[in-house]
Amino acid sequence: MKLNFYTKGIGLTMMVGCFLFFLFQSCKSSAPTSATLTAPYVDGLEEGYPSRVYSNLPKTLYYRAIEMDMPQSLREFRGVWIATVANIDWPSSPNDPYAKQKEDFIKLLDYYQSLNFNAVIVQIRTAGDAFYPSRYAPWSKYLTGKQGKRPDTLEDPLSWMILESKRRGFEFHAWLNPYRATMNMEISELSPEHDVLNYPQWMVKYDNKYFYNPGLPEVKSHLLKIIEEVVKNYNIDAIHFDDYFYPYQVSGQVFDDEDAYRRYAKQGQSKADWRRENVDDLVFAISQLIQSEKPWVQFGISPFGVWRNISQDPRGSNTQTAQTNYDHLYADVLKWTENKWLDYLIPQLYWSTDFEAASYRELLNWWSRNHNNTTIYIGNGAYKIRDNADPAWNDPMELINQLSLSNMTPHVYGNTFFSARSMFQKNQDVAQLIKNYHYEFPVLSPIPHRQTIPPPSIVDPILILHGEGYAFQFREVVKPDYRYALIYTAPTLNDLQRRAEETNFQKIYLDDNDRFVVPILSFEGKPYIALSFIDRFGVETKPLVYKIEGKLLTRTE
Repeated sequence: MKLNFYTKGIGLTMMVGCFLFFLFQSCKSSAPTSATLTAPYVDGLEEGYPSRVYSNLPKTLYYRAIEMDMPQSLREFRGVWIATVANIDWPSSPNDPYAKQKEDFIKLLDYYQSLNFNAVIVQIRTAGDAFYPSRYAPWSKYLTGKQGKRPDTLEDPLSWMILESKRRGFEFHAWLNPYRATMNMEISELSPEHDVLNYPQWMVKYDNKYFYNPGLPEVKSHLLKIIEEVVKNYNIDAIHFDDYFYPYQVSGQVFDDEDAYRRYAKQGQSKADWRRENVDDLVFAISQLIQSEKPWVQFGISPFGVWRNISQDPRGSNTQTAQTNYDHLYADVLKWTENKWLDYLIPQLYWSTDFEAASYRELLNWWSRNHNNTTIYIGNGAYKIRDNADPAWNDPMELINQLSLSNMTPHVYGNTFFSARSMFQKNQDVAQLIKNYHYEFPVLSPIPHRQTIPPPSIVDPILILHGEGYAFQFREVVKPDYRYALIYTAPTLNDLQRRAEETNFQKIYLDDNDRFVVPILSFEGKPYIALSFIDRFGVETKPLVYKIEGKLLTRTE
């Protein structure tokens, strides 16, 4: 979906009537004051604003609505993964004071906002733990230094992270790792609340870690409760899984789920098919759960970049990877997209453009052909920049060229970078190149291929003085269905229509305090203004367009 601007003419008489009505409602106690200007124009203003506004254009309103068509705004997913496991991206240290951790998170957000990114994918469950108060998992040691230890604050860290992200215009995707239970075998480091200690029968030891056994119905039920807790309690935009389902296979080791296979497999069903069915069942159940609880919350998965090699399946990609989603991780990604269980997919294409065994170019085209009407974004391996045996990554233009290919490829709607620190603490020159070549202007994130509910109508606002500029004031509180207000300001009507360089764009998060008066944050003397709203599904209302006709004078001028 893209933006469509429209305007609605407003008669002079109705406008004057509305303004007078608001004046008497909000300023009944204000005594009239004398003025030397002719025909003072009275505006309804909330407490703390000037009580009178005058137009220096006698008998003329200081702004008017304009009927015009607007081009649709661009939409592109520009995401970054913020990994918390092993403190890869955040927090910098689990032993930092909570205030320092907050400061570091805001620095990450501000940095990627300055690069015109529009989504963060934040890891809130790494290995049977939680970055939020949970009934089903202990606090993460990567947040507090010791698993099960509460952070030194009364606030909910996840609620805070979501709010700060949305205030900067980011979608917040809650990233959980479902099946990984620990990162090592050190039982003594676990909280007494951890599932490894409470439900050892659910666990499989493999590759020096504990994993939840996907073949157990009790595990599936438990994981659904974890997802339900997050969906119900937090204002997230998406639930997100990465590529870890059954673990990557290690030579000489066996994932011992034989007992569960004998108990629960269908007659004649191979273990490989049974394992894939276990993962399918979880993905389907989570999709259904989210749709029943909050249908506007998306469900997305970021699988390993290769479904199957062409040597294994004629439908596979022309690649030669040692492991694949289907054969080794038991993740039948194509089945999920064919059945419309996901809202988006972010295949991890962490190879260079023409890498022989698995080229970015080949896999980009393969996922484009096999999208199955599921929204596709591409995962890019920023962590490899200047830090990989493949010499292609020494070229600072490698990622920029990959984005150029993505932009030219059908059915691909954006990119996500792993991980945040790789272009924050280093490689900032490459991040700046991405902005210069591809992310020069902010854009909206896409609406996934899904059914949406039309947003409710908006009552036309009035324009009032606010600080050094203006704000939109509404006759009634803006409904909670809306997440953001979008405001464009431009010096000319032509600039506004073309979204030229001189046009400013603001995406303002509507929390509980911003649903009656919405400020125009960067007016800068640009008289043409367009206003619209984004609802929970990402659908935009038809924008209203205004022109400010003259300079406003207040009683103090």
